[in-house]
Amino acid sequence: MRSYELQVRATPEPTGGPSGLRRVFQGRGLWLAPTILAALHCPDPAVAQSVDVPAASRSRSAGVSFSIPAGPLGPALTQWAEVSGLKVLFSSEVVRGVVTPGVDGSRTPTQALSALLAGTGLSYDFTSASTVAIHRAADGAPAAGEALPGAVPLDPISVVGAGTIGYIATRSDAGTKTETPIVETPRSISVVTRQELEDRNVQSVPEAVRYTAGVTTGAFGYDPRFDQIYIRGFAATTLGDYRDGLQQYAGSYARFTTEPYGLERIDIVKGPASVLYGQGTPGGLIDRISKLPKSEATHEVVGQLGSFGHLQAAFDVGGPIDADKSFLYRIVGVARTGETNYDIADERLYLAPSFTWRNDSTSFTVIALADKSETDANVAMINRSGHVTTLRASDPAYDYQKQTQYQIGYKFEHRFDDVWKVRQNLRYSTLDLEGRYLTGGVTGGGFASSSSTIYRRGTAAVVETLDAFQVDNQVQATFATGPLQHTLLMGLDYGTLTSRFGSGTTAANAAYALNILDPIYGLSGPTAAITTWTGSDFDQLGAYAQDQIKLGNWRLSLSGRQDWTNRTQTNLMTGALTGERDDQAFSYSGGLLYLFDSGFAPYVSYATSFQPTSSLDIDGRVLEPATGKQYEVGVKYQPAGDHLTLTLAGYHLAEQNAAKYAGYNGATGLYYYKAIGEIETRGVELEGRLRLENGLEAIAAYTYSDAEIVASATAAEIGKVPAVTPRHVASLWMNYTVPSGPLYGASGGIGIRYIGETFGNNTNTVTNEGYTVVDATLRYDIGKFDRRFAGLSVSVNATNIADVQPEICNSGTCYLGQGRKVLANVKYRW
Repeated sequence: MRSYELQVRATPEPTGGPSGLRRVFQGRGLWLAPTILAALHCPDPAVAQSVDVPAASRSRSAGVSFSIPAGPLGPALTQWAEVSGLKVLFSSEVVRGVVTPGVDGSRTPTQALSALLAGTGLSYDFTSASTVAIHRAADGAPAAGEALPGAVPLDPISVVGAGTIGYIATRSDAGTKTETPIVETPRSISVVTRQELEDRNVQSVPEAVRYTAGVTTGAFGYDPRFDQIYIRGFAATTLGDYRDGLQQYAGSYARFTTEPYGLERIDIVKGPASVLYGQGTPGGLIDRISKLPKSEATHEVVGQLGSFGHLQAAFDVGGPIDADKSFLYRIVGVARTGETNYDIADERLYLAPSFTWRNDSTSFTVIALADKSETDANVAMINRSGHVTTLRASDPAYDYQKQTQYQIGYKFEHRFDDVWKVRQNLRYSTLDLEGRYLTGGVTGGGFASSSSTIYRRGTAAVVETLDAFQVDNQVQATFATGPLQHTLLMGLDYGTLTSRFGSGTTAANAAYALNILDPIYGLSGPTAAITTWTGSDFDQLGAYAQDQIKLGNWRLSLSGRQDWTNRTQTNLMTGALTGERDDQAFSYSGGLLYLFDSGFAPYVSYATSFQPTSSLDIDGRVLEPATGKQYEVGVKYQPAGDHLTLTLAGYHLAEQNAAKYAGYNGATGLYYYKAIGEIETRGVELEGRLRLENGLEAIAAYTYSDAEIVASATAAEIGKVPAVTPRHVASLWMNYTVPSGPLYGASGGIGIRYIGETFGNNTNTVTNEGYTVVDATLRYDIGKFDRRFAGLSVSVNATNIADVQPEICNSGTCYLGQGRKVLANVKYRW
């Protein structure tokens, strides 16, 4: 088995003594502390790479024979560390695409290091007698070879925040709620890293996860109102929506939305996760991880313009407040105006401050956000003769959906000793939504006949307020019983949601009629009165336990959870209680994995899910809870060096009483659903992520899904494939950074996504054709061309270059997919 151990050895005091070190840390060395802390406190494959050094570290003043050829800087630094016997810390972002001229001959380690960094624009600081950190030369700071007097030259360690290096993540808390390497977790987990989010310049969470195995988007066409995402064929739009480990509750209509610029990464847990999180779908969940304070300073501003009048400004600033780095802050902001495809509004003001206090045993982080956005309430296209047109069913001038949401909470952790620690995650969220639109789905609306060219419309309005509170209390113990190493997690969580939803419509009005042969938009008019008010209240209490056991190379995970839920539905116009359900369920899971020394890790797991739903039937009654179970077998591969990860997973997943969207009830103003007896899905997923020192990074994914409705109240659905569930999905994204030469500083990426044929309903009488989409990006780091512009870069991203607009029919209505979008960025970091 591979060993990951950070060795710290006593070495001679650096020349100049402590005063020299103080000068380093009081000046440009302030950024270094988090990197060192990460390495010292996280000596596992998720954070650090270790290479053995000689038993006694050499003095930095002793001559050593070096023979390191010119080439990529990362491997050269590793070789320097091996020869010198010293340790080096560096971020993959700093050395990415950087080429060293090499060094040859007998030199001191410091002389050799200066030669390696000559002409790269990088410098170094010695943080102890045996540790050196590589970083970009700050303005006014000495470049390589000009280290401060008294600053000193550990095994080579590449340290990157949150266990990510480029496109590769080696650790995720989402699957276990503990700091467990992904390769040691017996289930399939994917991570979209910050580097991927930036390289692809994603504008929404659905865009972010499109290159992930097992994940599909756009089941209802292009719909920027909500994050429409499916995992393994099951909707993760509502119960699979998490942020920082806590669910973002959904109302009758409203959903919390997420600004991707405010995220550090996105973790996708595939398969049932109820054993740790409570209510959920068998497909899995998506945890959106916020940008939080770091020990190193963060300064970034971004200007962006693009298609459809898109204009955006964003900033991300933060770092330590005091010299000891006990107090940290971060503030992220976005201001956006413009439209997206099909004249859909895209406005947002976003501000997310966070603050951390910490010491050796305790960490407390306050997280807040304020988000005000506007899009359109009805983004559907007019359907005619079973097909979709390119005409908006509503009117962009009349239509709006305005949403204001606030969240505030904290993450607290305290370690008592080497065995026990406690955590508490808490959040309060509130949301206000109001929208109005034109629609043909009202009394007297739509086409009068199949030959009519007049689309008759009336007005509709929706309003909703949400208030949610959640707290997750955890106790973790790490101990041994004989040869068994345990990580025991015990938790108690509670969540409550209050929703007040109102809606109203008017009958079709000739003033809003649209002639599809001569469409005229730009209408105005009054908003429909709210005529129905519905109150929904939900409470959930859950107690869970998990034991992760290590025995040599074996990894065993056993978990169990008991949930109690209560949901009520009230007619607020009359005060009458229209529905109430009390449910309880026990969820459990188990997994077994063997980690070979080579990095291969075959595994098997079983898990169950429990899903009390807020979905209503056509009569307004709450549907019964859905339950699910999954068997999964697979193999992971992560060789030493964190340059490659592979996951191959096969699964058999079944859900009973699944709620499927069935339509809109104009009389009640509510969307309604129906329960499908049972759906079974057998699938295979393959996902690989590659990072090479020559500047090439790649993500490849393939999903095969064989889904079937095995039980249903509608006989014609039995044996059929659930609507909009593709059998084949494949994607490939490749990014290349030019390592040297006249194009040094340039980089670019290209991606291709294929979504296979689907059916447009559960009886499989309507077919949606498969389609292929190509995305691309070009970037240039101007600072690599002229150091006076260090930190300045430009980029251009194109989504769906060929402007493919697939027709996607789902449960009686057809939609259009997202068309082409082009964005240009100017970014400055310092």
